[in-house]
Amino acid sequence: MKETVVSANSFDARSTLQVGDESYEIFRLDKVEGSARLPYSLKVLLENLLRTEDGANITADHIRALGSWDSQAQPSQEIQFTPARVIMQDFTGVPCVVDLATMREAVAALGGDPAKINPLSPAEMVIDHSVIADKFGTNDAFKQNVDLEYGRNKERYQFLRWGQTAFDDFKVVPPGTGIVHQVNIEHLARTVMVRNGQAYPDTLVGTDSHTTMVNGLGVLGWGVGGIEAEAAMLGQPVSMLIPRVVGFKLTGELQAGTTATDLVLTITEMLRKHGVVGKFVEFYGEGVAATSLANRATIGNMSPEFGSTAAIFPIDDETLNYLRLTGRDAQQVALVEAYAKEQGLWLDPKAEPDFSEKLELDLSTVVPSIAGPKRPQDRIVLANAAEQFKSDVLNYVATADEAGEESFPASDAPAATNGVPSNPVVVTAPDGSTYEIDHGAVTVAAITSCTNTSNPYVMVAAALVAKKAVEKGLTRKPWVKTTLAPGSKVVTDYFDKAGLTSYLDKVGFNLVGYGCTTCIGNSGPLPEEVSKAVNDHDLAVTSVLSGNRNFEGRINPDVKMNYLASPPLVVAYALAGSMKVDITREALGADQDGNPVFLKDIWPSEAEVNDVVANAIGEDMFSKSYSDVFAGDAQWQALSIPTGNTFEWDAESTYVRKPPYFEGMTMETTPVSDIAGARVLAKLGDSVTTDHISPAGAIKADTPAGKYLTEHGVERRDFNSYGSRRGNHEVMIRGTFANIRLRNQIAPGTEGGFTRDFTQADAPVSFIYDASQNYQAAGIPLVILGGKEYGSGSSRDWAAKGTALLGVKAVITESYERIHRSNLIGMGVLPLQFPAGQSADSLGLTGEETFSITGVTELNEGTTPSTVKVTTDTGVEFDAVVRIDTPGEADYYRNGGIMQYVLRSLIRK
Repeated sequence: MKETVVSANSFDARSTLQVGDESYEIFRLDKVEGSARLPYSLKVLLENLLRTEDGANITADHIRALGSWDSQAQPSQEIQFTPARVIMQDFTGVPCVVDLATMREAVAALGGDPAKINPLSPAEMVIDHSVIADKFGTNDAFKQNVDLEYGRNKERYQFLRWGQTAFDDFKVVPPGTGIVHQVNIEHLARTVMVRNGQAYPDTLVGTDSHTTMVNGLGVLGWGVGGIEAEAAMLGQPVSMLIPRVVGFKLTGELQAGTTATDLVLTITEMLRKHGVVGKFVEFYGEGVAATSLANRATIGNMSPEFGSTAAIFPIDDETLNYLRLTGRDAQQVALVEAYAKEQGLWLDPKAEPDFSEKLELDLSTVVPSIAGPKRPQDRIVLANAAEQFKSDVLNYVATADEAGEESFPASDAPAATNGVPSNPVVVTAPDGSTYEIDHGAVTVAAITSCTNTSNPYVMVAAALVAKKAVEKGLTRKPWVKTTLAPGSKVVTDYFDKAGLTSYLDKVGFNLVGYGCTTCIGNSGPLPEEVSKAVNDHDLAVTSVLSGNRNFEGRINPDVKMNYLASPPLVVAYALAGSMKVDITREALGADQDGNPVFLKDIWPSEAEVNDVVANAIGEDMFSKSYSDVFAGDAQWQALSIPTGNTFEWDAESTYVRKPPYFEGMTMETTPVSDIAGARVLAKLGDSVTTDHISPAGAIKADTPAGKYLTEHGVERRDFNSYGSRRGNHEVMIRGTFANIRLRNQIAPGTEGGFTRDFTQADAPVSFIYDASQNYQAAGIPLVILGGKEYGSGSSRDWAAKGTALLGVKAVITESYERIHRSNLIGMGVLPLQFPAGQSADSLGLTGEETFSITGVTELNEGTTPSTVKVTTDTGVEFDAVVRIDTPGEADYYRNGGIMQYVLRSLIRK
């Protein structure tokens, strides 16, 4: 167990809180001048500093700086935040455990004690990203998918079970249980931690950007890369600047017919437009009290879609009611209330805290909406969705004038109906029946993702839409792949209790698994005949999902256009079958008598939804579901595992391999150097996400990763996904920058992981991985050129790990999103920014140049240069802004990365 940090207590803040028969040590915020006026989130940070003050990394001056926070100043003061715990999902968590296992061996090789590599604060992993919705539309789809999951992932699961026994304070929630963020709010979150006699705010970092869902419970936490999470597990604080805090005032109440999804899409659009990257968002006002905990969690979940670090709600009675509902014990609930009120963390709906910026939303103005076809912030009023599709589809389908162009090749001469491209294709189903699909066909309709499946109001609404549809004689269109993947077993329990499960089954929304599925790209294949029609005729088909991400290439390789929608609207679009249908005005189908059925005919009233929620959901469901949550089913318990403090690596494994990060490492750091003679591996545009960079989704046979697996005896049917193979760096390097929608401007006319290889004559188009191997063999460093918002999206550590292992030494962009920039530093890659107002194009850079970067060596002197000089062999010269933002990040970079820094620090202790 982690030892209690002995605070220097410069402010005499140590005190005692009595709750019932229990007494707790606390650190009083009111001992710091100025603390009362701080926003909730900064009060949480202030307590963190008071409790962990050590006189060195965290000093009285840091505490005073936070107490005297200037809301209008630009962030400049660095602080060290020590999260109370770490949470992981298996895609990003497996590499963490792989790295910890490797670090144990590296410590031993350097003469240290391997047992020092051990989580020093609670670390919990939920295996939720591995189930794929291969089977759907049948009563045994869940069992079949779980069996497939275990068959594919046995090596990974054995490794994780070993980790659960080998590392202290590391727990694993086995497969088939739920989605990490829903399990977090329903069971793992404490709201107020109790550890070694101390009570303090529950805080965390997670290896998934949607960790912010827990912000809805008043818990401050956010997503970091796996490399940062490893450091936090090993006792390293998170280095950060005291952020600006955006106050978002809520007033009024949602109108009947609108959902939490409509609300969160509206907020996402507003905050993305306002600009909140790197900032905290905090909700306040009378409308907060009227916002259910489920809706708060939905809003918090979407924080990465706004771009903010966190999106938090203070603690109030609604928080306590949710804790009681989800089975937290009475003493814990009493502690949360007493602590929050004692420390000034209790919501005052009338208060106007000191914020850096303010926005306001009247909840009554929210209208039904969806978002797409490729970004969460691109909100579309539902009533305008069909018309907007007609415009957007032109970006995905060649017109008659464009047919044959490389960017959007058309296999058939395009036609148009009412100005909308049309290319109807007759499909024959396995049973011999036929149907017709065209551009806009909804081929995936998925109730998926913690964002919405944690919210009983929208889930019950979806089930009631299904019930009313069945009673009218409607069902899904035959080309729609329909899936239900809740975030916890509680959802199916209340569906069963309310008698709604059979109706969802009858419209095709059978349970396929408790996991992320479609939202993370594990949608599984489309039916073979649909996939063939889509690909043979280059159809721009669509998906509709209740998730948080709809980036290009993410949901399904056959689907070009993806829309986020509430669960009841997902059901409605499955019935309609096409984005061309205006579901607010046109019929979804016909009833038994041939009469048209409209959305309004099957949309449940607010009273109907509330009645089911009130009568079908109780504390007993949560207590039952989570009573033995770490035990797992018979398949999990039957896995054979190695024993011992160090892992027995299997040289034949294609899932888990020892990574090369510590090869040749010594206790002394190697001075950083300038970069000379570098080539550009990729020149990319704006809004390149970590989904574009990091390997994700299916592995195709003709790619470097597919060839690697084939060479190692893996049959194509057993390739599994990139996410499931994150513990094998050889697969992951080969999939970095290989997204099927990536457009590398060095290789115009291509989509996917292609570049030009300037080590060869005529610089032929090549796979990015193959070119990087040639560059590294020739000793040529590489750079990436990017545009605005580089690295937005999920907190994928492999976006940075893969970049580093491809030989990239620097990335130069117009702007970054927070997590990816810090992860690049964590892997020893230098993040640079073009001068304000400049870009690769404005500077005339084509990507064919040779680059030199000088001034980096100033870091060896203990300082971080504000700019470095970039020059090319074509005469372009500019001063690039160095985006190493804190002294802590500079230390990581000097050490070659965060893992090397932590390793050296632990050995020296």
